[in-house]
Amino acid sequence: MRIGEVAQASGTTTKTLRYYEEFGLLPDPDRTPAGYRDYGPDVLDRLNFIRRGQVAGLTLTQISQVLDIRDRGQAPCQHVTDLLDTRLEVIDQQIAQLQQLRTTVAALRDDAASADPATCSPGDVCRYL
Repeated sequence: MRIGEVAQASGTTTKTLRYYEEFGLLPDPDRTPAGYRDYGPDVLDRLNFIRRGQVAGLTLTQISQVLDIRDRGQAPCQHVTDLLDTRLEVIDQQIAQLQQLRTTVAALRDDAASADPATCSPGDVCRYL
């Protein structure tokens, strides 16, 4: 398949495919006699894996590590488990930070809702922020 066909079949762009090649996520494709990229059908499975990794919040570097392990003929299961454990820790931290932020914003909103504009200082834009 040529690059445009792969882009269309995978729902991505030719620019992204070139970037993935440059980054090392995709192996260098064969070339036609005219110099066009000629991808094999397995590239779609690889692109699907890359997309799934991104949806899980993995970086392209992390996805590349997993692909490198697989390309060496090894099962990347333990590495993926470790990456996902780390990702879950980060998500849990983000959730805790968001819960704290929500508490802070709710308190500010409650204070602002009961405000009397006549008591506001003209020098302040808003005393609640």
